[in-house]
Amino acid sequence: MALDRPLLGITLMLGFCILAPVGDAVAKILGQTVPIGQLVLVRFAVQALVLIPLVWATGRMWKMRGRILALTFIRTLLHILGIGAMVTALKFLPLADAVAIAFVMPFIMLLLGRYALNEEVGPRRMIACLVGFIGTLLVVQPSFTQVGWPALLPLGVAVNFALFMLVTRQIAKETDPIGLQAVSGVMAVGVMLPVLLVFQGSSLAQLHLIQVSNFEWTLLISIGLLGTVAHLLMTWSLRYAPSATLAPMQYLEIPFATIIGFLVFGDWPNPLASTGILITMAAGLYVVLRERATARDLAAQQAVP
Repeated sequence: MALDRPLLGITLMLGFCILAPVGDAVAKILGQTVPIGQLVLVRFAVQALVLIPLVWATGRMWKMRGRILALTFIRTLLHILGIGAMVTALKFLPLADAVAIAFVMPFIMLLLGRYALNEEVGPRRMIACLVGFIGTLLVVQPSFTQVGWPALLPLGVAVNFALFMLVTRQIAKETDPIGLQAVSGVMAVGVMLPVLLVFQGSSLAQLHLIQVSNFEWTLLISIGLLGTVAHLLMTWSLRYAPSATLAPMQYLEIPFATIIGFLVFGDWPNPLASTGILITMAAGLYVVLRERATARDLAAQQAVP
């Protein structure tokens, strides 16, 4: 089993926080023309096609059974539902808004880490997470009368992804990240393809398979690649750091989503939302500095004979 290395876990999670909103932006573009079920199917198919040869070539562990196999299947179902809900939300909401609303997730994850996994959560990290949550509320500025029911979808994504992270933490130290993602990709295709075939031609248009253009194929493949790399980084981060440590880091995805949303869609938050983004960034950066100081103090103690 790998030993906890918080700074490495934080660095890997930072990579996830950058790549995830890029994938969301591509999904927002595709979601206007490609059925969500087809988008999810191709995303996981690309993941499987990329990782299976790598697993074979490197001799990585991929066989699973018992508890690990069951948890991996649950994790895969949560992943499918989470991506489907987020893509649906992005059809109606600006990128930054959807990501911001979903960011009650780190707060949920922190509580799950504390009370479900009995992970140590110090008062400083708890305060940092609460400050980040307050900043998120400033970004959200929810107006359900204007947005309607799609504004609730990111909240569902938040709960879903918190559970996804919790399950991942349970199996991260007992599985190889690449093998885990390869198996998850195969499982997701095995779930999604029969569902889409059954509902082809039904009244549920989002579960149809359609012909797509070369440009749409390029974007679909890029979603698979971005999602594969991003979630490998996330899985590796949980291999080296507790979920409670990584929870506040997740808030950094909001400013990245804001920048990408502005560059791609021309959306920019108002002054109140900008204040909230600065607060969430400060909370996340504080955790990085706190972990660095803790690691430095621990190294100094170990150096003393």
